Amino acid sequence: MKTLAEASGVVARPPDEVFEAVRRRVTGGGHPMRTELDRERGFLAVQGGWWYRAEYRVTADPAGARVEHRVLNAAEWGRWGVPLANRFFLGFRTCTAVAFVRMLEELGTPE
Repeated sequence: MKTLAEASGVVARPPDEVFEAVRRRVTGGGHPMRTELDRERGFLAVQGGWWYRAEYRVTADPAGARVEHRVLNAAEWGRWGVPLANRFFLGFRTCTAVAFVRMLEELGTPE
């Protein structure tokens, strides 16, 4: 799998709370996705469609919880066609980073 975008940051909340908030956020959409979940490792992945896979890792940090995010091209066939089929890849890394910062801000707000 090829990494298309990645970002990380820290949220000033306990890792268990942040992990659960990330889980609710990324598995609550209306798109059919396969989910991998390993609470002990703080790992969550969602995969759907032809190529899309997003991985999240939440670990302890002195300031709270470190959240790492990667978007991967998980296509098993025609991997080379993913960028061609998805014109939005122009600026994709920037858009992913902006959305991730917004998510960290929201995760830092107690529910």
